[in-house]
Order: sequence, then structure tokens, then C-alpha cells
Amino acid sequence: MALATVFTRASLGIDAPEIRVEVDLARGLPGFAIVGLPTATIREAKDRVKAALMNAGLEFPQATKITVNLSPADVPKQGARYELAIAVGILVASGQVPDSAIMNTEFYGELALNGELLPVTGLVPALLACRSAKRTAFIPLKNETDAGLIQGQTAYLVPDLIGVFEHLHQHNGLRKATPIDWQLTEPTSSGDLAEVMGQEQAKRALTLAAAGRHHILFVGPPGTGKTMLAQRLMSLMPALTEQEALELASIRSIAQQPGTLQDWRVREFRAPHHSCSAAALVGGGSPPRPGEISLAHNSVLFLDELPEFSRHVLDSLREPLESGHVTISRAAHHVRFPANFQLICALNPSPCGQFDGCLASCRSTPDQIMNYLNKLSGPLLDRIDIQVAVPRETSSLRVNARKHSPLNSRQLKAQVSAARERQLARQGCLNSDLRANAVLDYSQLSDGDHEFLIAAIEKLKLSHRAYHRTLRLARSIADLENEERVQKSHLAEAMGYRALDQLIDQVRSL
Repeated sequence: MALATVFTRASLGIDAPEIRVEVDLARGLPGFAIVGLPTATIREAKDRVKAALMNAGLEFPQATKITVNLSPADVPKQGARYELAIAVGILVASGQVPDSAIMNTEFYGELALNGELLPVTGLVPALLACRSAKRTAFIPLKNETDAGLIQGQTAYLVPDLIGVFEHLHQHNGLRKATPIDWQLTEPTSSGDLAEVMGQEQAKRALTLAAAGRHHILFVGPPGTGKTMLAQRLMSLMPALTEQEALELASIRSIAQQPGTLQDWRVREFRAPHHSCSAAALVGGGSPPRPGEISLAHNSVLFLDELPEFSRHVLDSLREPLESGHVTISRAAHHVRFPANFQLICALNPSPCGQFDGCLASCRSTPDQIMNYLNKLSGPLLDRIDIQVAVPRETSSLRVNARKHSPLNSRQLKAQVSAARERQLARQGCLNSDLRANAVLDYSQLSDGDHEFLIAAIEKLKLSHRAYHRTLRLARSIADLENEERVQKSHLAEAMGYRALDQLIDQVRSL
């Protein structure tokens, strides 16, 4: 009798492949079938669609064989996002809506039995793909926040099925989503680095980590400010750019953790507990869902009490730290999630936390300390650029010291932003993202300074990866000081941030 084609999109990781919802009304025994690799949720849609159409006062073709094909059939499909597209397809195929009204449009939404449109998850990637295809989107009213993030995309906010029907008949009763002005005032921070008393070396290291987006490890006894320092990194970081914010918003949307229009440029600070599993950290499940490292994309992942994490869980970070993404494979398909995060770690120097170079005040033996530290694999530690000691100190508690006014986060953030601008203008990326074959060229080392670095690498028996990471860190030190060339003093400072290596040497000497 009639055939209609309506466009929508599936959710497959961070991608949103196009789905053609083909609705065929034919003679034969009355029935309603959905084909094209549907899940149980989608198969149940026929009952919700039928009830929604009838309760909205629209005609449902009762004495007709209805076949709905979700094409391509080899793309996995989950959720109830296809129900509005199916309902519109039935309206078009039955002649209640002209097929010209749905040209260059896409439809998303779950239907309630009364015809109300319910929100769906994972809509941001779909709207980005819809914008690339230069189509108009019809989305649930409650997904307005997602639509507001996409500049240049026309999205109509649909409260119910009647609203769609009337709009497609050119009554124009639907409101368009209003795009957010992404050039807003940068988000305010919840803490200031000036609140941390003392620990000037650690503050310097944290500023360097922010300037070049370097991974950092704090080593020190309990109560010295490791966690407080890690949290203050957010106060030094510039706001997300529009592209970075859209990438993070896409992941939040898939993970069913939507933000608000007020915090969409705020970087995430993810701090999972040490009991989390590998699937929770890197992603997994069926269908695959993003883990903590993807939710920290373009943001910060903080792992406190690092040796308390399972070694298997920690080693699962090794590949994402290098590649900036994670691929989760299943028998039928695989998905890829972005995971370009900045790692901050903290650990105590011993199981009891009191080791300070001698065993006088420590309740742990050298063997116990080594077993504790050996939970961390060498390849993982090799990927951390900065290892800084956070010792116990009392000088910062004195009255005269408290009168000293250290640099606050606002002042340091200006320095960090200036250093980042130099990097982007020079090489188009931050120093941590420099390729191995380019870092030496951008460092502009003299022959003597290069020989100094090689000699230090040989003496400390460091890897080639550590060589390149030292160069990247030295480049960030030079950028923070507005120096064109990396000098010997920058290299020496970069080589000095190896607190964990120094701690292990102390334990071995006992």
C-alpha cells in the first residue's frame, strides 16, 4: 500500500551511525513487526507506538500488516530512541503526514502511552552527526540542554506526538532550541592554591603540570597536602574550548551523566575509589559504556592511594596514556572512546606512611616498603612525567611564614595560560602531545646541553620514553619562563622531579 522512510541515528560508542526507519503498510493479516537487529526494548516499541498514536487522537492502521525495518541491519541498536521515528513513519506511510514534510529531518525520542515524548540518552553525538549531514532534528523537550550545546544546528523541541503532527502540517507550533553562547565567563574554581601552606616545590611542579598538561605523582606521608594540591590543579586550568567541551559533553551524554548549560565548559575532576574495577576505570559492559578515563577526557583523573589499586587495574591505563583513547572489543563489534586525560596520582612512602628516609619512626620493614611500592609497574611509572616529594614540614606553620603572601591561583593561571598560548602558537599542540621526533627540534638544545641530558639518562638508566618526557617537561619549564630555547637549568630541574626513584634508592640502601 505505502512505504515511508524516516531518518534517525543509533548510539555506538562515541559515534552515531545513520539509521533508516523504513515503514511498509501492506495487505495481509494485520500485524506489527520490527526487523533489523532490534533488541527487546525496540521490539516492545510497537505496543507503545500504537498506544501513543491512538491516545493522541491519531489514526493507527489497524487492519494492515505493518513492517518496520531498521537499516542497516548489522548496526547494533539499543534503547527507545527510535519510537518517534517509527510513529512518524506510520503517519507518513498512512497518508496522515505528507512525505515532503520530513525531508532532511531526523527524529529522536521515546514515546509514553499518552503520546508524551520522553528524553533519550546519548543525544549529543547524534546531533553533531545531524549537523554534519545538514539536517533538522526533532528531539524531546527535556533534551533541550543537549541541543543548546550544538552551534549551527536547528533542533525543534517536541513535547508530545500531537506537537510533531501539527508542526509537520506547517502549523509551526514547536519551539527551536536556543544555542548557548560558548564565549561565557570562565568558570570559577572552588579552591585556591594559596590555601596550601608551604610545599613550594610541589606547587611549582603543579604549575608545570598545568602548563604542559603533564602527568604528575605526589609522594609523601599522610596529611601533607597531596590531595589538596591535586584538587587545586583545577584552579590553574583554562576553561574547555568549544571543541573540547563538545567532546566531553558527548561522553557525558552516552554515560547518562548530562551536565547543565552553566557547567559545560568546566573540566571534570574524576577521583574513583581504589576498589574500582578495570571495567569501571577504562570502560566495559554490554553494550560498552565509557569508564572513568573517558569521563576525564580533556580533564583530570586523580588516583589517590595509588598502590591500593589493583595492579591489573593500573596497568590497564598504560595504553590509553599513550594513545589518548580506549578500544573496547566484543564478539560482534568494538567501540572506541576518547580518553585523553591528565593523570594525577598520590601515594604514601610506605604502608604505614611514616617512612622519611630512616626506620626510626617507621613501623614498616624495608621488605614491606619494597613490596608496597612494587605494586606499581615500571611501564606505568615511566609514563608519569613529574614525581615530586610532598614532605612533612613545619616552617610554613610559623607566624612569619604565614604573613608571606604566596602567588594565588589567579596569578598562576595567567602564567599557565600564557605558556599554553606559546606552545600552541609554536607547534599547534601542548608539550605533552609533542611527537618523539619533534620534541628535540622544538627544544633547540645546544650540543653541550644535549650531552648533559644524555649523560644524566645513562647514569640514571632511564628509558627512551623517559628521555623524551624529560625533554617535554624541560620545554614546559622554558615556556613558563618565556624562554625560546631549553637550557641546562631547565633540563636539571626536569631531571630533579624523580621523587619515587629517590625513595626506592633510600629503601635499597637500608
